[in-house]
Amino acid sequence: MTQSPKRARGTAFSETMLGTVRLAGEPDVRPVRLDLAARADTPLLPHRTTLATVNGRVRIRGLADDPAAVGELEISPLAGRRIRYRLEFTAAGRRHTLDGWKSISPWRPLASMTILPYSIFEDGREAGRGMLRFPLATGLLPFLASWRFPRPDRPDRPDRPGSGPSRRGPRRGSRLDEPHTPRWDGTPARTEVWYTTLTDPVGGTGVWLHHELTAPADGSPAHTHGWIALYPPEGPVEHARYGPQPWQPPAPGGPGPHRLRGAAGPYTWDLTEHPTGRPLYTMPRWAWRYGVLPAAHLLPSATSRYTGTIIHPGGRLRLDGAPGAGARIHGHGHARRWAWLHADLGHGDVLELVAAVAGRRGLDRLPPLVFLRLRRGGRTWPRSALRPALGLAGAGRFRARIGLPTWTVTGRTGLRRIRVTVHQPAGRTLALDYTDPDGSRAVCRNSEAADAEITLERWWGRWRPEARWDLAGTAHAEVGGR
Repeated sequence: MTQSPKRARGTAFSETMLGTVRLAGEPDVRPVRLDLAARADTPLLPHRTTLATVNGRVRIRGLADDPAAVGELEISPLAGRRIRYRLEFTAAGRRHTLDGWKSISPWRPLASMTILPYSIFEDGREAGRGMLRFPLATGLLPFLASWRFPRPDRPDRPDRPGSGPSRRGPRRGSRLDEPHTPRWDGTPARTEVWYTTLTDPVGGTGVWLHHELTAPADGSPAHTHGWIALYPPEGPVEHARYGPQPWQPPAPGGPGPHRLRGAAGPYTWDLTEHPTGRPLYTMPRWAWRYGVLPAAHLLPSATSRYTGTIIHPGGRLRLDGAPGAGARIHGHGHARRWAWLHADLGHGDVLELVAAVAGRRGLDRLPPLVFLRLRRGGRTWPRSALRPALGLAGAGRFRARIGLPTWTVTGRTGLRRIRVTVHQPAGRTLALDYTDPDGSRAVCRNSEAADAEITLERWWGRWRPEARWDLAGTAHAEVGGR
């Protein structure tokens, strides 16, 4: 009997730091205490950069005592010679960001790894500066004792049939990572989206199915709504909405996760999804699992094929093996500006990218963050979704120029660089409006019949072409904003 390969263990630990902060306009400093728990899905190796999620408590005397602070930790003692902390917390009813890093010095290793200079920002403006220290006398033993090396959960590998419930209860992250199960837990100010896009291989008609759950920020009951849109190769785009209607948890014994059935006005659809690829996390997996970012996006299957029937005012659309994919979004609402592309490149290869400017104050002034995932030959490039988006650890930053009818994404990481040009003709683009949980409005301009040119190059003494794809009317794309 062969044994399945063991999964690489992650890293988890806790630490406490003490110090002071001097707020802008104040002559005296205030005591500060941080109690943090960090977790990474990969082993912590000193010669590499490890990204971890952080949860904990931030206490600033007379200003803040937030036990639900969240953030990120970049651990790169040798590769980047720094350990960076970025935490978001609430103080006096307003959101603040603590940002700082330990600059690792080979000449002063102990001092440089225990001293954290930092700044506090509010609405993008610096509100204070301070210094934190790791207390060796009282904190070293608890810190060493807190280290754990858990195996990260695999959402793309369900529990073995017949294994029965565990005495320890559900595995951590099992419900959150299940791609078809609603994540919403009753918390207000949340949005959750299920959508499917595909292209009829016979007639070339693009299809967009969208289902959305909105939990308003004022605590009023959650509701669902959605639509269907058809993009014929000739003629105008057609669509119909349904809802809003009260949120109803999925009934046991209802249609399975790979069955899409519904109705909107004169449209009805009954489709079966046949997944043909592994899950694809457009953003880091921990962002989906722990909800650290304002929103997270994933494809339960990188590519799928769809079979079934769509009845519409013009007749009946029969699909047999139509290429496409379903996707999930979970977060606090829609971005300030965004662009999205799903490109089925054939033979199981796919390109998925999201470029977005966050809607939070301060972050909305930054350029778009680009999360790009190219799965080719069963391998995903780049290996990290976050590093090229931020330009970390020497990776060239991906950049987006968002506009209509044409928008572009360019960038490099490692020995490869890519250029993506998307064209959304006005006659093949549909504008629809959204309402966020806080009541603000956004408009998306979507085309399931867009054109895309994708060029991939590799460095061999000079940049040389490695692959090129030209999609005419089969790219799925969107540009949105407020």
